[in-house]
Amino acid sequence: MISLQSLHELPLHEKLLVMEALWDDLSAAEVDLEMSSWQKDLLVDREAAFTSGGASFIDWEEAKKDILHSIR
Repeated sequence: MISLQSLHELPLHEKLLVMEALWDDLSAAEVDLEMSSWQKDLLVDREAAFTSGGASFIDWEEAKKDILHSIR
């Protein structure tokens, strides 16, 4: 197994290659991943809010500004 220290010492382009390999491996096993019950419940609630017209949306750029503002 590769150590975390070894990963820290890799040049950026090699880190990106490792990340890509990890993502390819994980995404191939996607069928093995299951949402928890609270995640399923949240999605059901959000879908219901969307369907009923009770959901509101904002532009992604505005959302980023709001997030930045809330953490400062």
